[in-house]
Amino acid sequence: MPGFTKQAIRNSFIKLLNEKPIAQITVKDIVEDCGINRNSFYYHYQDLPSMIEEIIFEDANEIIKRHPTVDSLEEGLDAAISFALKNKRAALHLYNSSSRDLYERYLWRVCEHVVETYINTAFSDRLIGKRDKGIIIRYYKWICFGAIVDWLSGGMKDDIQAIFCRMGQLKKGMLEEMIRRSICDEKNKER
Repeated sequence: MPGFTKQAIRNSFIKLLNEKPIAQITVKDIVEDCGINRNSFYYHYQDLPSMIEEIIFEDANEIIKRHPTVDSLEEGLDAAISFALKNKRAALHLYNSSSRDLYERYLWRVCEHVVETYINTAFSDRLIGKRDKGIIIRYYKWICFGAIVDWLSGGMKDDIQAIFCRMGQLKKGMLEEMIRRSICDEKNKER
């Protein structure tokens, strides 16, 4: 039953977070919503901030586990924003709270996984220099993270999936050209 109770606490918190900002959610609200007592909450979590942190990092781990390979950056970015798309008000409440740094670390970690997995999968047959590969991964991670944070700070008003799709169309061939140049530079160094 402990797993069931913990999931009930999580579900109640997310439900409440979709209704009001974090600062207005109490342990009492959560336990009343899911029908448990305070001791049950404290059996699973030290306090609200530790619960929030655990939920955020468990969600990141779950996304990473569900996406061991990524066929496109757009697919990976959709995974990174899946919670936000399903829970817009909760995502905004989280982003605009004192737990914003946790949410940004979650986004950073998921963006890093998505980009690294995509580059490693899509270009596994190419001999990219380690330094250049790291630079390319960082560059695309910055773009992904920046796009998502910009969308969140703008109140999630834009159709971020359409923007990701269009961004993919506009940058088509750019990554391949970066990798081609890296390989050419490596070959020139060998001569």
